[in-house]
Amino acid sequence: MTAQGLPMVVPSEDLPPRVRIHEVGARDGLQNEQRTVPTEVKAEFIRRLAAAGLSTIEATSFVHPKWVPQLADAEELFPLVSELPVALPVLVPNERGLDRALALGVRRIAVFASATESFARANLNRTVDEALSMFEPVVRRAKDHKVHVRGYLSMCFGDPWEGPVPIHQVVRVSKALMDMGCDELSLGDTIGVATPGHVLDLLSELNEERVPTSAIGVHFHDTYGQALANTLAALQHGVTTVDASAGGLGGCPYAKSATGNLATEDLVWMLQGLGIDTGVDLERLTATSVWMAAHLDRPSPSRTVRALSHKE
Repeated sequence: MTAQGLPMVVPSEDLPPRVRIHEVGARDGLQNEQRTVPTEVKAEFIRRLAAAGLSTIEATSFVHPKWVPQLADAEELFPLVSELPVALPVLVPNERGLDRALALGVRRIAVFASATESFARANLNRTVDEALSMFEPVVRRAKDHKVHVRGYLSMCFGDPWEGPVPIHQVVRVSKALMDMGCDELSLGDTIGVATPGHVLDLLSELNEERVPTSAIGVHFHDTYGQALANTLAALQHGVTTVDASAGGLGGCPYAKSATGNLATEDLVWMLQGLGIDTGVDLERLTATSVWMAAHLDRPSPSRTVRALSHKE
């Protein structure tokens, strides 16, 4: 348990006053759980996340059940939460996935590209350019329906098969996603190997190529304990959208070295100490992650969850 008044707030003038957290726990966090999580538990998880003040909660994925069995209930889940007063983006892999999402009235989608050929093959069974070609009609049709489109880009900082990923390679695919009509770009450190200087270099190069900071979000994994340091570097550059997963759930089913996502609670603790507004009630969020951890029958990996839920 933590004393009242902590963390002490010490603002910094070079940081944004508000950050939007793109919560991925219900999709990215649960997607590679071996034990099937009941649909109603997932729906209640999303409801509790919304009640904790998270305004963007990625709900599910319309991928074929063969590839991600945990999310096979997308059609059943989305109607259970669709009336919540929050943004509920969903992942769509192709036009068939888009059709399923549009049929349910989805207003925000995401496509998932790769900066490297190896991961594009492992994740999509396509080359990078073949994957981009597959996404073009998805994005075009989504925009025709006035649906917001996020472009995820994985392996932006390192690849388990290829090693370091040249920045120009990441910039090329980033520009392709933005040029085809994506409203937002999420830069993924899929295996958690980024460091702050690398983050700043990539963001600067994207700006040089006219990808605005306002359209960029960051998605860090904490494999080497660098997720918060990398987030702070991105904030110093002006980024105001940060992906995180309640309780630190999740990784990536196609990259075995990808451990947990940045925990939303750890992120909120740091942002609160910096005087940055998130709209999130940390106490309610922590209780939500403790509740989900009980359903998964294991403790949350989030250090903040463990600290705030510890009983003497």
